[in-house]
Amino acid sequence: MNHRVKKSMLAVLTAATLFPMAQAEHVTIIAVNDTHSQIEPASDGKGGLLRRRAIYDQLRRENKNTVTVHAGDAVQGTVFFSLYGGEVEYAAMDSLGYDIIILGNHEFDNGLDSIAHYYKHIKAAKLSANYDLSGTKLEGLFQPYIIKAYGDKRVGFFGINVQPQGLIADKNFLGMRYLPSEEVADATARYLKEVQKVDYAVMVSHIGYDSYKPGDPNDSTIIASSHYIDLVVGGHSHTVLKPGTAYCQIGNADGKPITVGQNGKSGKIVAVYDLDLETGAVDYRHIAVDASWDEAAGRYTAMNSWLDQYRHGVDSLMNSPVGESVRSWKNSSATSQNWVSDVTMAIIETISGVKGVDLAIMNKGGIRTDMPQGVVTEGLLDSMFPFDNRFVVLELTGQQLLDALQVMAGRGGDAVSKELRATFNDKGQITQAKVKGKKIKPERTYKVVTIDYLANGGDYMVPFTQGKRLFVDEEKYGKHIINYVRALSAAGKKIDSTDEVRMVKK
Repeated sequence: MNHRVKKSMLAVLTAATLFPMAQAEHVTIIAVNDTHSQIEPASDGKGGLLRRRAIYDQLRRENKNTVTVHAGDAVQGTVFFSLYGGEVEYAAMDSLGYDIIILGNHEFDNGLDSIAHYYKHIKAAKLSANYDLSGTKLEGLFQPYIIKAYGDKRVGFFGINVQPQGLIADKNFLGMRYLPSEEVADATARYLKEVQKVDYAVMVSHIGYDSYKPGDPNDSTIIASSHYIDLVVGGHSHTVLKPGTAYCQIGNADGKPITVGQNGKSGKIVAVYDLDLETGAVDYRHIAVDASWDEAAGRYTAMNSWLDQYRHGVDSLMNSPVGESVRSWKNSSATSQNWVSDVTMAIIETISGVKGVDLAIMNKGGIRTDMPQGVVTEGLLDSMFPFDNRFVVLELTGQQLLDALQVMAGRGGDAVSKELRATFNDKGQITQAKVKGKKIKPERTYKVVTIDYLANGGDYMVPFTQGKRLFVDEEKYGKHIINYVRALSAAGKKIDSTDEVRMVKK
């Protein structure tokens, strides 16, 4: 070997030592889902926007190869959304440094125009592989996938969204076309692998770990039928998939275990997926969004000051008492649902003019927060009932009512309130269906009060669309409930509920 060749090799080795060639070993995917306007910590002290930012920034400092993801439903659930319509949540997207966002069903609560208004300003890649948005206000804002390169490795991310029919009000996605997620998901992953030559295909989904409606596709079923998906970052079902459990590993169509994750709701947990780019192994873990991050969060003085302009309006409602509750109950409990149904019966008697209303059927998903013991504020009730829905009185045949109860059975659980008692066996068959203690007769007619979301077929209540409308109110039903509680307090009474509403003397 001559002197010149030796000298050249020495120069190359020296340069490689001083400036090592970039070698991507792993990428950190930081993810949340269903944060539902939880700007401040929740009543249990967990969550909070500034804490999440502190966690994201810490993880970014630990690994420059990061992707920060929001898997849908950034809005709806606190007074921040009721008052400001998404202005706070969407404006914060870039401050928190999201790289990828997808639509949840609650992004549609104020319609396509509202999504377009906010999303056109967000820098993050907006993904949807199975919503055809051609001809809508969202055309051109979304892309089916994005590919990110790390050294000589390429990772493709694509978005999969929920079937809107029966879950989102029809008027709020008018003109949008849904492409079946079970057909699009693995086909997109295959395209990324075989045509775009990515090494890994990551599905960011808002369809749920399991199905809201029996038979609908979900993360679990899509993984089981897939050959090409390598990782699923999930949302929608509010499932806490604890790292290390069997639920986080689902065998695909080839028998290969695929990691799937999800971290509940309200931004109380941040999920971290560490993808080894050489082996494809995924290290999945959770970080609690709690008070241990307050010191780090306190350094974001500019963002904190920006939030102050919105806190004033929120605080004025959250600190405005309207009544008092004898005890607490969970928003998802039968107690909560029964209380709402029975209060609805009391309200409809005074506002509708319709005589002889037989029962109320309300949706449990419409109750967004827990009822506390003690003082109940306007802001708390507004958070419990944030949706822009109206009371509707329907006239249904007994058969249509039984069909509606069958839909409710398919979504799990019995229906029990002061007026209604319906129970089902483990096969989803009705074993008992009574209104005011009497068996429902298919040929009879019944007057049912509900909300327009259900009357229009929301939550898959198609039988309600077949009924005759006797009354449609013009005021948000949540406002009626707030006024009801005010009147209760003015009469010197508290609210309570066990199996029905009870008015308790102070």
